[in-house]
Amino acid sequence: MWKKLTAMALCLLLLCTGTATALAAESGTDATIVPSDYSDPANWLKIPEVTKEVDTFYIYPTAYLDSSEGAPDVCDIDSEILRSGAANTYEQQATAYETATNVFAPFYRQVNMVVASSATAGERDALLQREPKADLFAALDYYFDNLNEGRPFILAGHSQGSQMMTYVLSEYMREHPDCYERMVAAYALGYSVTDRFLEENPHLKFAEGEDDLGVIISWNTEGEGNANADNFVVEEGAIAINPLNWKRDETYAGKELCLGARIQNAETGEFELIPEAADAQLNTKRGVVVTHTDVLEPMDPVMGFGPESYHGGDYTLWYTNIQENVQKRTDAWDAKNEGRTVSPVE
Repeated sequence: MWKKLTAMALCLLLLCTGTATALAAESGTDATIVPSDYSDPANWLKIPEVTKEVDTFYIYPTAYLDSSEGAPDVCDIDSEILRSGAANTYEQQATAYETATNVFAPFYRQVNMVVASSATAGERDALLQREPKADLFAALDYYFDNLNEGRPFILAGHSQGSQMMTYVLSEYMREHPDCYERMVAAYALGYSVTDRFLEENPHLKFAEGEDDLGVIISWNTEGEGNANADNFVVEEGAIAINPLNWKRDETYAGKELCLGARIQNAETGEFELIPEAADAQLNTKRGVVVTHTDVLEPMDPVMGFGPESYHGGDYTLWYTNIQENVQKRTDAWDAKNEGRTVSPVE
């Protein structure tokens, strides 16, 4: 018997009903926001021992949801709810990058989903561009100045973490081309990367295959039952790549190409790899990956992802294929840059 999601994961993804506070109306870029201090090791979820030639900078999904009376709209950086949730999702997702890379992961403040879920898309965007973006950009500054030492790197995220990544790609990387030129790839899973986003950011490009470099990789995983449904994370104009055959068209990829889903055993609590767990085919009109699987149940429809969304499976179902692909892209980077010396960013 398998858990479709842990209780914590359900809380992380829950779209609560509620009333957006004055924060939504007042949100926007605010130069008075003081970012968290990333010279303090306590503000990092993970600073690894460097043993590999490529890094990953991981941005966790929604980890702060507090419906208790008087809960703050934006959590403190030392929030126990935030830190516990972030640690759980790190284990579920970021470990896929540990085989080939050194994974760095900062804590960053988040807007309470009780507030953000009832805001409009524009209000939610403005909320995320306050403390969350200030923290994330400060963490990147510290990482590049003190931790990266000129190594190539991968960006990785999921859901809200991937939305935050779109700010990193469109703003931070545009303003720091010396860093961007060392980006191996950006895995923005569980959130929509759209044609319009790429048109507005011509310095960015989407992946076309399994080992191209400097590209964005993105998908949202659904079943056939979501074909005409509203899904909180699927936007008009979304594009995707198939995680089993790494194609952009609707070429079907059978379960035999699924190297292993990573599912938590309900009885032991241990994560186990299940090969041939799911098939995959793009719906290019909708911009999603469509799957059939019996190792993971869809999200609860009341959570806003539609009747057959596998939002919780964007990493889980394709875990080993992601792991293999990270290795292929880092190998491709090494081959392309053999003999090249990259100096730390000054």
